Amino acid sequence: MRKFIFFTSLCCVGLTATPSFAEEPEKSTSAWTVNELMHSLAQVKESKVTFVERKYLSILKTPLEYSGTLAYNAPSHLEKHTLLPKPESMVLDQDILIVQSGAENRKRTLSLQDYPVIWAFVESFRATLAGDIATLSRFYSVTLEGHPKQWLLILRPLDPKMKSLISEIRISGSQEQLSTIETREAGGDYSVMSIQSSQGDS
Repeated sequence: MRKFIFFTSLCCVGLTATPSFAEEPEKSTSAWTVNELMHSLAQVKESKVTFVERKYLSILKTPLEYSGTLAYNAPSHLEKHTLLPKPESMVLDQDILIVQSGAENRKRTLSLQDYPVIWAFVESFRATLAGDIATLSRFYSVTLEGHPKQWLLILRPLDPKMKSLISEIRISGSQEQLSTIETREAGGDYSVMSIQSSQGDS
């Protein structure tokens, strides 16, 4: 299960990235709302970016590092292709997840309907990218901090099984662009994915 949860750092794919913010954005005092952010995100229909993801484990002195490409096509197609340290691909189309990995390029196909926790994790990104606040709110309590040019979306799971694995997911960005996704596990381990635009993206 943890392997597939780790995968979903995938779904940050959606948007041309901006530099990461070193500090958390201050809480906004304006009338800017989650619905306005969702509307902005929904305007991006497709994108391809590169990523570097670092996984911090309490049992390791240095983080594990992964890198590759991410792709998004609205409203429900996501791809994560890890290049380093070894090739692996994960493709999500609607409710079907296909994972290919290993030297023999073994393939596994999953229906999200059969894996509620993975489904919830996937929607943390897919529903965010699609600007689908209704679906996002089905799985998470949603908090927005900051302002349009520097925002932080905090997602806390509602389902007890999801809570036992993930304490919160923190997605930061600017306007309709995502920059980082931090996934905090209930046991204290966490991962941080930094997103950068692929060459040729606007």
